[in-house]
Amino acid sequence: MDNYRRSWALRYLREAKAEFEAARKMPYMAPSLLLEAIRKARNAIHYSLGEPAFIQNIIRENAENQTIGDPILRFLVGVEETIQQLTQLKQTDGEAAMNQTNNLIQLASDIVETLTGEQVKD
Repeated sequence: MDNYRRSWALRYLREAKAEFEAARKMPYMAPSLLLEAIRKARNAIHYSLGEPAFIQNIIRENAENQTIGDPILRFLVGVEETIQQLTQLKQTDGEAAMNQTNNLIQLASDIVETLTGEQVKD
């Protein structure tokens, strides 16, 4: 991974964690903050794995496919599905959205920290 992608991945992960913490402290703003946090967590994953635009195109091409053989691609498609679900959940079930967002950020942390070799503090 080059320094450019490494720094963007780490930056997006830090920002995702900050947005999530802000959502916990300000429930009245939580829906928009949670949505921003999951988008930033997704971006952190994409920058960790390669060129984000290229990865996004691959995900779009395979989103409709019911039998995705590659586990990483299946995971990335699942992240996109989770984002869609959270977009709909943000108005109806705030606790479920908080839990799903937290889980996604933890997954993003594991991926980014493994691939960059750097730990992002909470």
